[in-house]
Amino acid sequence: METVFTDEFWQEAFDKVKTWIIETMPAVLFTLLLLSIVLWLYRSLVGRLRKVILKRTQSSQNESREEKEKRVNTLITILRQAGSIVIWIVFILIVLREANLDIGPILASAGIVGLAVGFGAQELVRDFISGFFILLENQVRTGDVAVINGQGGLVEEIALRTITLRDFSGVVHIFQNGKINTLANMTKEWSAMVFDVGVAYKENTDKVREVMKTVGQELMQDPEFKDAILEPIEIFGVDKFGDSAVVIKARIKTKPIKQWSVGREYNGRLKKAFDQEGIEIPFPHRTLFWGEASGPLRLQKDESSTEEKIS
Repeated sequence: METVFTDEFWQEAFDKVKTWIIETMPAVLFTLLLLSIVLWLYRSLVGRLRKVILKRTQSSQNESREEKEKRVNTLITILRQAGSIVIWIVFILIVLREANLDIGPILASAGIVGLAVGFGAQELVRDFISGFFILLENQVRTGDVAVINGQGGLVEEIALRTITLRDFSGVVHIFQNGKINTLANMTKEWSAMVFDVGVAYKENTDKVREVMKTVGQELMQDPEFKDAILEPIEIFGVDKFGDSAVVIKARIKTKPIKQWSVGREYNGRLKKAFDQEGIEIPFPHRTLFWGEASGPLRLQKDESSTEEKIS
């Protein structure tokens, strides 16, 4: 060991370090500086490309501005990520080359490793292919509300491998694109709120429909909601006969993601209108017969409360 760490050894090591600092280190630092500049230029170019695409799509009347922005933002995000990965790989190879490392074997082994990984990472490849077609076919975009494999939520991020949803309670769900069996987009181009309004059997359904239509017209004229509603309320009529109610189905078309706020407001106004018109919203009743000699004892119970009536 004493013969290894001699003065000649340390002098040779010092000379190599000094030569690397003088000859190689400036090139490596320049390459890293160039990497930062290229990444900044690429991101600026992508940002300008986004503006150009949005400007050119303004002439299209098939989609609203929000829909166009969702679609463009999703594609730009994927383009930015993919381009950044390519730039990093190229500059890493350049840095290795400047550090006097032979990158030929690295490139050759990359092909062999890629072949081996291809067999072992079939699931990863499937995720990427599925993600590519999800983007190509414009099935879902960032900002949409979607139901994936039975789980609903707001689409926060779309990548080539995964889709990220956040549900109403704030829980984040991540799905591999290759394992998505069912995908339902609830906010593509337009949305709708469907109403199943139950009224008592004694009510005149024509009158009920008129009241529902009037409430819908008033809501559509409200400055707070008129921009969110696309078409007047559609009342389809009596949909079914329930155990204690006649069900009338209706629908309001809205802009994407606006259906829930419009639906809650409509329900509140409809309840007030029914109260003013004396239209009964039924509740479950139960009739019991007690004894035979003294006659029936009728017990009516509102199952939605603790109130009981005996007659």
